[in-house]
Amino acid sequence: MIIFSDGKYFHLFLIALLIPIFGVFGQKPYSLSSLTDSALRNLPQLMEKKALINSRQAAVKDVRHQFIPFLRANAQADLGTDNSLPGSYYSFGIIPSTSSGITNQNNGQAALSSLAAVYGEYTFLDFGYRKASIQSAISNVGVEMADYDRLSYQVKADVTRLYLTLLKSQMQLEIEGQNRQRYEKIFSVIQALTQSGIKPGVDSSLAMAELSKSITLYNQALGSVGNLREQLSYYTGIPSNRLAIDTLHVQNRDSTRNITSDTSGKESNPLVSYYASVNKAFASNAERISKSFQPTLSLVGTAWTRASSISPELEYKDLGTGLGFQRYNYMAGLTLQYDLFNGIHKKDQLAIIHYQQQAGIFDLAQQELALQSASNQADLAIHTAEINLVELPIQINAARDTYNQKLAQYKAGLITLIDLTNAAFVLYRSQNDYTETLTDWYLAHLDKAFANGGLDRFIQIIK
Repeated sequence: MIIFSDGKYFHLFLIALLIPIFGVFGQKPYSLSSLTDSALRNLPQLMEKKALINSRQAAVKDVRHQFIPFLRANAQADLGTDNSLPGSYYSFGIIPSTSSGITNQNNGQAALSSLAAVYGEYTFLDFGYRKASIQSAISNVGVEMADYDRLSYQVKADVTRLYLTLLKSQMQLEIEGQNRQRYEKIFSVIQALTQSGIKPGVDSSLAMAELSKSITLYNQALGSVGNLREQLSYYTGIPSNRLAIDTLHVQNRDSTRNITSDTSGKESNPLVSYYASVNKAFASNAERISKSFQPTLSLVGTAWTRASSISPELEYKDLGTGLGFQRYNYMAGLTLQYDLFNGIHKKDQLAIIHYQQQAGIFDLAQQELALQSASNQADLAIHTAEINLVELPIQINAARDTYNQKLAQYKAGLITLIDLTNAAFVLYRSQNDYTETLTDWYLAHLDKAFANGGLDRFIQIIK
């Protein structure tokens, strides 16, 4: 208890409490706009979204390349027997192909043959499937970009909310410091009066309890400030021990009193644009599915050369003769491909995408409804806060005058300590109410700006 018996000890105690934040507030303060910019540059979640956008853009290039002409070259040299029979069969890809070799009996002698071929195919008419596939891939890029914009918008709102909450905590820290100083003064007065025998010793004990409580509340406020700085560090990548924010102009509401709702970005709000891009992607995918079941017309062409160590008279010559090119062939054609059951498959897949489109429309409507409700609630909160912000300064001034009068009356022995501490509590509560209401006013404007797509303008005003 000796630490509070002399004012100089208490000031040493105060300095000890403030040491953890001296390093922060000694740094150059960060504005709100600089904090949001830092979050957009450093948050890994946003970097992940950028990587996904790059992936989607690479997928567009892949889709484009799927429609370039197909051209394959093949060469081989094979050693084996050559026995065959007349007749037809389905080739399943594992049955070796033989030519000639139709004899009265099997011949186990091996022969060497070689083959080189070039095959090309180009689909020159697909009734819009190529264009629809590319457009579908591009729309997927749009979805990823819209999702990035939506996440960035949410991150900026989260950082702004933390900034305003930190403003509240720092104002609360200041209030707790003033409250502690009042109880230090009360304790000093009571201590002088009790030592002179004017006041009972119980008053000194009660004042000590109130002073200890005020220090506890100050410690809690200090911890809250540190916790919020750590949360801001998570978003911005700025170490918390270097994270001081510039809030002095925000504490004076006159500098930001003219915050007005910006509804010009309501239709382009990233929270709405994302769902609109998803619906656009569904429509593009439906077009791609529809076109994928159209017929295709392709040009095909092949050129090949062969050699064999078996002569046309079925004479088995040296194996080396099978490595030279002996016969040359070419063939070109026009192919039409169409699955006669495509109509069934097309109907099934379009039904799936149709219901996905319906779900997307409902998602968009739900988001618009939620944002409109949030905007309406913000209007009500702003109206309530503005009314109270007119009354609270009157309350604070009256409470401060009352406290000063009660302190003088207590010194004169006209009232009890309970009357004095009640007056101190009313002043403390009034200051807290003002801080709470001012923060509510800012947060309500933030909610309205967030809902109406005016977040960037709000940040510029607060910066």
